[in-house]
Amino acid sequence: MMRSLGIAATGMESQQTNVEVIANNIANVSTTGFKRSMAEFQDLLYQSEARAGTASSEAGTILPTGMQVGLGVRAAGVTRITTQGSLTQTGNQLDVAINGKGYFGIKLPSGETAYTRDGSFKPSATGQIVTNDGYTVEPGITVAPTATAVNINSAGQVIETAANGTQTTVGQLQLYTFANEAGMDAQGGNNFLATEASGDAISGVPASPGFGTIQQGYLESSNVNVVTEMTNLISAQRAYELNSKVVEAADQMLQTTTNIR
Repeated sequence: MMRSLGIAATGMESQQTNVEVIANNIANVSTTGFKRSMAEFQDLLYQSEARAGTASSEAGTILPTGMQVGLGVRAAGVTRITTQGSLTQTGNQLDVAINGKGYFGIKLPSGETAYTRDGSFKPSATGQIVTNDGYTVEPGITVAPTATAVNINSAGQVIETAANGTQTTVGQLQLYTFANEAGMDAQGGNNFLATEASGDAISGVPASPGFGTIQQGYLESSNVNVVTEMTNLISAQRAYELNSKVVEAADQMLQTTTNIR
């Protein structure tokens, strides 16, 4: 069978993966704190018909280039692009956005700590600050249900105002950074887990060196650029079509060979 059939098939499969990644980016264009992903590819092994640098005659001449035929392409990985998304004002006092590096820590029911850029927090029945799924925001901060206002400054200090006007600091939000953010394991629900690739979480106070600041009343938007994704989608579609044309051409060539009398 012609090698071109297998080569083109790997191209079609890789572009299918590319389209799936782009589709997920576009689907999450409105997801709070979402980070777009990008598919990366590598060429496959090469079949050598003649190796460059080998002798081409008894006189000691050598092949200057040789002859190698590539066997296609494969998806090498999907990289998460962790650039900052724009901040959108909501006015909700427990909505907080990270302006800069860092993740919020979330205590999962399993006891593990997950990490998120989604700061759309809510009060529980007891006044504890939790996520939309009801998971506790570490280090576990409770605001009195009778508080008339809650202020969260750029350094992550949570300050409640009592009915008599007295202000009390009731907690300190923590941020977590990683040596390799792209190596974190996405769990869905805007949550990530640390892995060996990401390294251990490094905790710190917002606004300290190496950590972002907190913006109360804002949420971080997705960093997906729709125009860029549509351009990438068109390119991937065209690449898929070109690979399918190679399959058609190879099939026609095989038919011609078969019909030779």
